[in-house]
Amino acid sequence: MQTAPQPAPILITEENIKGLSNIERKKHLHKIKLLKYLYEKGATTIAELFSAIGISSPTCQSLINDLIAEDILEKKGKGESIGGRKPDLYTLKDGIFYVLSIDMERFKTRIALFDNNNNNISGISILPKAISRDQSSIEDLYSFATDLIASSGINTNKLLGIGICMPGLVDAEAGNNYTYLKTEEHEENLQVALEKRFGYPVFIQNDVKCAAIAECRHGQAKGVSDALVVLMDWGIGLGIIMDGKVRKGSKGFSGEIGHIPFIDEGTLCYCGKKGCLETVASGIALARMAKEGIKSGQHSLLNELSDQELDKIEPHIVVDAANRGDQYAINILSIVGNNLGKGIATLIQLFNPEIIILGGKIAEAKQYITIPIIHSINTYSMMEIRENTSIVLSALGQDSAILGMVSIVFDNLLDRQIKLAEN
Repeated sequence: MQTAPQPAPILITEENIKGLSNIERKKHLHKIKLLKYLYEKGATTIAELFSAIGISSPTCQSLINDLIAEDILEKKGKGESIGGRKPDLYTLKDGIFYVLSIDMERFKTRIALFDNNNNNISGISILPKAISRDQSSIEDLYSFATDLIASSGINTNKLLGIGICMPGLVDAEAGNNYTYLKTEEHEENLQVALEKRFGYPVFIQNDVKCAAIAECRHGQAKGVSDALVVLMDWGIGLGIIMDGKVRKGSKGFSGEIGHIPFIDEGTLCYCGKKGCLETVASGIALARMAKEGIKSGQHSLLNELSDQELDKIEPHIVVDAANRGDQYAINILSIVGNNLGKGIATLIQLFNPEIIILGGKIAEAKQYITIPIIHSINTYSMMEIRENTSIVLSALGQDSAILGMVSIVFDNLLDRQIKLAEN
């Protein structure tokens, strides 16, 4: 992947677009806007398309005919009609473009190829290596990604770009992560380093922001104006959706709920401060309590673990034990849920959301985590505010961040084409 292939036919390079006439440039602009709208909305009628894009019905029909001839669009079913003949629906064909989506977690990386209709065409592959503080883990990621692309058999001319979501303080605009894969002051930013290594456009984003975007597009927050997404994994992250948009903050650092002060002189957090919410309400806290309890003689299914397995225990193991009826696992999940619910109660006071979506590995504990969270919310937030807020589990499961990253890549690449055509 050292040398980038030629772009997919619908995409035009900055150099090539300079050679277009004003009419050709305008036509390309309208085509890209059509593709972007269809990607975001799915199957759509001509009436909705020309209204949304601001062109005439004949122009819209002509562009659609061109895109059908180019094997990019297709008719797919009929729309609703108040009276008379039902209108045709148009949609993107499967497999027109592809994106490699990478979800880097603290101790493993999940990676998959998606097409323009969000079909996972490769399945999820897992690289069982931890994300590094420096950029030393990039080479392993590159090799793993190269093998996946080669084994998929896709036409690499249709691979538009790569998206990488990751934990930490990610400034997507600056192209850096200030927690992991960090660059030295004299070095180029992380995004540029990744693009040089992979040979494709690369976009980076915080994992919780990606999850929030996925919930807006495909999940429980679709059509909702104000929502919060709480990702419960090794750490705790918050995605903020206000007025139907994911709010990232001035540098992209919004939602670091895990590092709000929670306990005076509490346990030292990995961020360097004491008593952060994450020290008592996260996968880190869950694993620590499990180890301490088993070593002190607690009766549990977790006793089946060897000393080596116990030292490396992950949150999903405790969740699995709880779902098998293990009382000790249920008890420590209740402690984590109560602490997290107290933190979420504060969020309800601040944001007054319509819905709070719980995601991540710990969400798979279902009622064993939701019941203590709701109990704590009822204890610590005002009734008039909390009674209009729904608490739900994500329907996207562990795929929310990796799916959200796909949308980020497509959106950014199509927006780049729009800017090129408009300038």
